[in-house]
Amino acid sequence: MRKTLPAARVSDESHRVTTFELFFDLVFVFAFTQVSSFMAHEHSFFGVLQGMIILTLLWWSWVCFAWLSNQTHVDEGLMRFGLAAVMVAMFIASLAIPEAFQDLEGGLSGPLVLALSYVVVRVLHVTLYAYAAGDDQPLRRQVAKTAGGMVLGSALIVAGALVGGAAQTWFWLAGITVDAGITYLTSTRGNWRIHSAAHWTERYGLVVILALGESIVAIGVGASREPVSIPILVGAVFGVALSICLWWLHFDVTAIAAEHRFAVLRGRERASAAVDAYTYLHLPLVAGIVLSAFGVEDVLAHVYETDDFGALGAFSLFGGAALYLLGSATFWRRVGGDWKKWRLGGAAFLFALVPIAARIPPLAALALVCVAAAALVIIESLLDRDKRSAVRARL
Repeated sequence: MRKTLPAARVSDESHRVTTFELFFDLVFVFAFTQVSSFMAHEHSFFGVLQGMIILTLLWWSWVCFAWLSNQTHVDEGLMRFGLAAVMVAMFIASLAIPEAFQDLEGGLSGPLVLALSYVVVRVLHVTLYAYAAGDDQPLRRQVAKTAGGMVLGSALIVAGALVGGAAQTWFWLAGITVDAGITYLTSTRGNWRIHSAAHWTERYGLVVILALGESIVAIGVGASREPVSIPILVGAVFGVALSICLWWLHFDVTAIAAEHRFAVLRGRERASAAVDAYTYLHLPLVAGIVLSAFGVEDVLAHVYETDDFGALGAFSLFGGAALYLLGSATFWRRVGGDWKKWRLGGAAFLFALVPIAARIPPLAALALVCVAAAALVIIESLLDRDKRSAVRARL
């Protein structure tokens, strides 16, 4: 008699985030830190583009398993071993990030190690998801459609690693665009399942927290390069204050209200919102945090200088915060149905400040972006205090 694998346990509405999932996410904390370090080392606009491409590869790796962990209990049986293998592959990929686009002499090819590690992660995801789908034939067909984008995108990424040079950047950008684009097109009106709204929103809230944690690490990295002094302490205070403001803007009301609205959705309507609002529109939030963290690190690395901050630092610091606000406003538009106009205005204002920030000292630029973020927090808290009270009363 043929033996079959025991079926994976399908989740339900009571499913919550497990300690194993939190353990799994620790690999991505290290990976996000590596991205900031990569951009700091390259210190160019092209390096920022490459850093954002690496971050998108990491994001795409993470969201795949956010979907899987909502479908089934990933801390049990075969799923646990599968995700453990993914953790190993992701850690290897993270170790290769400093050599992602420029291989160092000796050892293995850094770009190829990262590319192949990514392919392993994607193949494991599709394999484990097909197993988790069990007898759910519509879901199995949905996973098969996703595999098409994975194959094409991964082929471009491996090809880019083999080609090397400046072309590698564009190969990798094309690869992640193809993978994410095909997945989006096949997921619209697709057959994905979101069994637990609470689990889903908590997972995405935690990844934003992880990115904010990386921004705190960036402050420490920048500050640790110099002796402790008044300018270092002032810069650290402003850097942490900026992270607090970004946390406040998302978690004080927006994330809670979004969870309430998401929880009432069912079936394809819930899955569609999960695709748009979380899988895709949370990327600008995380990218904005990582980019602004690089800007803060750049400030602290030049905290004693009185010369101009420069275009790169100003763009990273102010553009990262602006991207975060734009992502937040777009996320709420998809879930809540209307625009957060103060955040759109804040994003435009921060982008407009980039040329000014480029011509002032680094510490002054950090103080300016922090004051602007704090002002937005105060304005929204005062104008929406009744809505805030109503939302938080449901906690």
